[in-house]
Amino acid sequence: MGGGAFSDVAGSAASSNKLINLLRGWPNTSLLPINLLDRASHNVLSNRGKAFPAMEYGPDPGDPKLRKSLAAWLTRFYEPVAAIPEARITITGGASQNLACLLQVYTDPVYTRNVWIVAPSYMLAFRIFDDSGFHQKLRAVPEDDEGLDIEFLKREIRKSEENALKSGNDEPRLKPRRAWGKIYKHIIYAVPTFSNPSFKTMTLKRREELVRVARDYDALVITDDVYDFLQWPASLTAQKLSLDKAILPRLVDIDRYLDGGTDREGADGFGNAASNGSFSKICGPGLRTGWVEGTQQFAHGVSQTGSSRSGGAPSHLTATFVAETVASGELQSYVYDVLQPAYGKRYQKMVAAINQNLVPLGVKVPQTDRDVVGGYFIWLTLPKPLKGAVVTQRAKDDENLIVAQGEIFEVPGDTEFAHFESDLRVCFAWEEEDALAEGIQRLGRVIRSLQDEDGMDSVPAMQPAASGEGAKDFW
Repeated sequence: MGGGAFSDVAGSAASSNKLINLLRGWPNTSLLPINLLDRASHNVLSNRGKAFPAMEYGPDPGDPKLRKSLAAWLTRFYEPVAAIPEARITITGGASQNLACLLQVYTDPVYTRNVWIVAPSYMLAFRIFDDSGFHQKLRAVPEDDEGLDIEFLKREIRKSEENALKSGNDEPRLKPRRAWGKIYKHIIYAVPTFSNPSFKTMTLKRREELVRVARDYDALVITDDVYDFLQWPASLTAQKLSLDKAILPRLVDIDRYLDGGTDREGADGFGNAASNGSFSKICGPGLRTGWVEGTQQFAHGVSQTGSSRSGGAPSHLTATFVAETVASGELQSYVYDVLQPAYGKRYQKMVAAINQNLVPLGVKVPQTDRDVVGGYFIWLTLPKPLKGAVVTQRAKDDENLIVAQGEIFEVPGDTEFAHFESDLRVCFAWEEEDALAEGIQRLGRVIRSLQDEDGMDSVPAMQPAASGEGAKDFW
């Protein structure tokens, strides 16, 4: 999901340094596939047989060509137990728009007990939940080394069910019963792979545990799987920075096969997981085009959202452009041959700078033993007693550097067990490549200056791991 105006932060008026914005989670303009989309749009608009259907209202589930070619790509990339049929996919207006649609179709603001959000979390999703009437029902689920804290979730969701039973909350109050939809008791929201913002990847064991919990408590797990295609080896010495197979199955894949899958005895056919995909990170945010995958019954329900029934699938014209690039294989090649190596190189530069400038000061990074990393962001935990709000303000004022303080990723109204006043998030996708190391150097100067003012001793420098297989890049 994109950053929007949130990341348009003014720099320092006093600093002579050039502004470096490590908060903005946008792709650098040099990585936008303009030529690819130019050809695709020309192919559509110059052919009346394609142009006229593209310019009219589209079918509710979305452009058939895109659904078919996307299903084939996802099958090759994720290698699920069986090929993904296009009936499991509905085209959306992007991950943010579809999150709102999922809440419209599959929740009731009274009957749905809680929205459980893995924290730290993508901060601009909070408003979407608020708009659907859940502003008093948002609950934070902290992370451990494997991702979402499953024992915490099970304990708290049991309490939620006990409260619902006591209050007689036993059926939807505001939403009508519809044959093509259902109302879930709980919503669980996560970014399980290369998470924004925590940079973590949820383990396979934890993913399977989460699916079982969702089934036990009639919950829908909504995962933003928007960074999955942007992956590369973690080693800072890796030369080949391209991987064309997913490192882990998605929650929606696990729900499809685990313990009898979505067709097991007693299941209602809707499943308990939905994969929210987007072309924003692999093609361009301005397309406002994405997809959702679930069971066939679930995907159909999404296509019946009132806004889609009124005008057909959202972003229909741009979806036909994207369909051209996916059907031809051009977008896949662009992701593997251009984006992954480019982002991998940016990651290597930023992590090398973190090793050199921040780790010796006591800054920590999660999950340093992974073989594969990816996404846009790196999560940093400051040495005590430094606070993210102080560091970000000083970085802006003294260094003309913009970074994100951890507190903005806290779930509103529920920070007792998941609070991040000592954390920062930095992005390696937006700024020019040469600015990434300089930005981390500036951040190091700010941290060292604050430590000197507080009389803190910096942590003795730790030696980075040797390059090669299994290297732990941060330590």
